[in-house]
Amino acid sequence: MRLRLLALVLPAGLLAALGAAAADARTTADTLLSQGKPVLASSIEDDTLTANKAVDGSTSTRWASAEGSGPQWLRVDLGQPATIDRVKLSWEAAYAKAYRIEVSDDGTTFHTVKEVADGNGATDDLTGLQGHGRYVRLVGTQRGTSYGYSLWELEVYGTSDSTGDTQAPTVPADLKSTASTATSVALSWSASTDNVGVSGYDVLRDGAVVASTAGTTYNDTGLTANTAYKYSVRARDLAGNVSAASAPITVTTGTGGDGGFVLAAAGDIADRCTASDSSCIHPKTAKLVEAMKPAAVITMGDNQYDDAHYSDFQNYYAKTWGKFKSITHPVPGNHETYDNTPFEGYHKYFGSIATPNGKNYYSWDMGNWHFVALDSNDFVNDDLREPAQLTWLKQDLAKNTKGCVAAYWHHPRWSSGDHGDQAGAAPLWNALVAAKADLVLNGHDHHYERFVPQNADGKKDTNGPVEIIGGMGGAPLYPVKAAHPTTAKIVQDYGVLKLSMTDTTFATQLIGLDGKVLDSSPTYSCH
Repeated sequence: MRLRLLALVLPAGLLAALGAAAADARTTADTLLSQGKPVLASSIEDDTLTANKAVDGSTSTRWASAEGSGPQWLRVDLGQPATIDRVKLSWEAAYAKAYRIEVSDDGTTFHTVKEVADGNGATDDLTGLQGHGRYVRLVGTQRGTSYGYSLWELEVYGTSDSTGDTQAPTVPADLKSTASTATSVALSWSASTDNVGVSGYDVLRDGAVVASTAGTTYNDTGLTANTAYKYSVRARDLAGNVSAASAPITVTTGTGGDGGFVLAAAGDIADRCTASDSSCIHPKTAKLVEAMKPAAVITMGDNQYDDAHYSDFQNYYAKTWGKFKSITHPVPGNHETYDNTPFEGYHKYFGSIATPNGKNYYSWDMGNWHFVALDSNDFVNDDLREPAQLTWLKQDLAKNTKGCVAAYWHHPRWSSGDHGDQAGAAPLWNALVAAKADLVLNGHDHHYERFVPQNADGKKDTNGPVEIIGGMGGAPLYPVKAAHPTTAKIVQDYGVLKLSMTDTTFATQLIGLDGKVLDSSPTYSCH
């Protein structure tokens, strides 16, 4: 009898063990998507407990938020959309008693896929989730200790959308050269389409791949003068499928030279007045731009006053600086947000020029220069969310292959003007310092101010960028306060910034309304 009972018990136990193993196999079958991916945190306790430590695959390193702070978050970029069904959290002693897991397609708008109200630390293995997106965020809402939040590891499991994809993107179309010098050729093309998503493009010169880029423009540098080059482009998707190459074009570089070009730049431009009013300034600064014959025009926000309606753009900006619209690379300022629908007039007037990638921030190349156009409104509006463009900025800088880097946005990190230093712009400034950028242009304060190269703390440092405030494009001037120790020159007058760029250097001048040079910088070599 005992033998028969034992025979019945053993199969039941075996079945239970097999069932547990099967359940465990289901739990671990999905791919670990988060390890080594870009990650951001709302804060860190110190520079040894950074966000990347939570996705480095090591259980002996950790991320920790600032001690004693309120809600904190950690966000990982998976690199591509995915179905998310499991998140595993390995807590250090400073755990979250209450938290939620959120998923987003764009890194800005998140929705909750799991909420926990009774966490007790150790390891939380959250399975059966039903999320889909590219970004996953852990938001701690109640601390379990008096400290902050701390994780040994954040692991996100699921299936990437590209799994099983065998369809290649369409062939890039409309390949053309938009500019060329003796040593460089600038290219652009129309975006390809794909059933899942295009991840980037290969640029071929004379049949060989010379670069890969995520965007639809590329500037090929280091070329030989007076030489013909044949270019084509092919597209890649997230699964590694590659399209056929586009129809080739041939471009011949110029003769001699150093890749030099001139840019015109200013912010805070068009007041609601016209040339019929002798005190109206923006028609006069527009004439300065015209005299420079620039290869491109940069605007540093507040392009149109007061509320930047589309009708105001048409009635004022369009009649002066609008003459250069086709070569303008603008960014918005705070006044562009004052429209009835924020940015509506700005978007309607500039169109895709202002949002080439569907965002208010983008980058472009000319010669051996990489230019980054940013929307600083995201950083000074007290929104607790991490601006998606900060992630984009770091990725854009990491992918850059140019020898020189310039960036521009509206609110200056450092200023002796009426608004003063903008602490909200620190993440932008710090990212550019880390990337060894060369030049930063801003507006917002209505004066001209040139700084010597500075580091992240605003101290003199030859390895840092040169910052120039150029808010003297036409709006009424603001008073200036005591100059910073790193201020090289302050001018309380109207004018336009003239930038003289080569493949390895830059120099700047402030040109006054009478055409005279009000300030000249040294010639700086690119980092």
